Amino acid sequence: MFTRENLENNQVWFYMISLIIATIFGFLTPLYAESLGSLISAIIALLMYSMFSQIPFTSLKKAFGDPKYLKALLIINFIIVPIVVWLLSQFLPESPTLLIGFYLVLLTPCIDYVIVFTSLGKGDEKLVLTATPLLFITQMLFLPVYLWVFMGREAAGIVEPLPFFEAFFGLIIIPLGVALLLQLVAKRGALGTKVLDVSAWLPVPLMALTLFIIVASQIVKLPTYVDHVIKVIPLYIVFMSIMPIIGKYVATWFKLETKSGRALIFSGSTRNSLVVLPLALALPEIGNVVAAVIITQTIIELISELVYIRVVPNFLLRDK
Repeated sequence: MFTRENLENNQVWFYMISLIIATIFGFLTPLYAESLGSLISAIIALLMYSMFSQIPFTSLKKAFGDPKYLKALLIINFIIVPIVVWLLSQFLPESPTLLIGFYLVLLTPCIDYVIVFTSLGKGDEKLVLTATPLLFITQMLFLPVYLWVFMGREAAGIVEPLPFFEAFFGLIIIPLGVALLLQLVAKRGALGTKVLDVSAWLPVPLMALTLFIIVASQIVKLPTYVDHVIKVIPLYIVFMSIMPIIGKYVATWFKLETKSGRALIFSGSTRNSLVVLPLALALPEIGNVVAAVIITQTIIELISELVYIRVVPNFLLRDK
């Protein structure tokens, strides 16, 4: 009998197969694949609901009462990451188009599917969830500052708050509200309990579907801007390789518990590509190039996350 445990134990294989099929589908049927891009936000919202529905919200008080984690979170995302990103950017040519995409995607911490990957990597997803408003507000305030420091006042002016608000409410607030409402209904009747039981099966297939839609719809765009993309790929790989190690040392420095430390590693390593993508596409003339630079990071990140969910709990921060 196939159980949820079987599904979760074999999830990495589902994700790898999804990525392979998405790549083939994207190149064989580019027009159909590209049309899937309009579904990205909707499928991520469903994925977030499936994750939220499994979180016992009565236990969130503990997450709010962890100032050590919040301090570590702010330091890694808004002090350490910008330093790392600036150092990596020194290996890129002086191309504003390239640098804007590079900075946009790497300077913004993820506020959506990082919660799912943290859970899959045996971290404390409740900490990540409760920190999303803080990360959301802080990145909106700091992103223009970093762009101004790194590139000048003209670059800082490209940041529009609307896509950030739309993503926050559409991908976090609404799915969270639905999940919370269902948990309240489940306490009063069998119907809500049944819905939650069905929802418990959804995270793995929805994650596989999310990976498929993102990769299939975006991968065909990359060859057009291969000259730009090939310059950022090694730097993205370096970023995804070193940030978990840095995160581990920051977690040790703040003496975080094991699951809190894992949550910190995932937050420091996972970027907000799906939220900043609309910013890139809205840029006149250079929007498609900047978007290609961001999409490249998304694909590398998704593959890296599949490695993280095994490496972080089994090697970087094991259970004591």
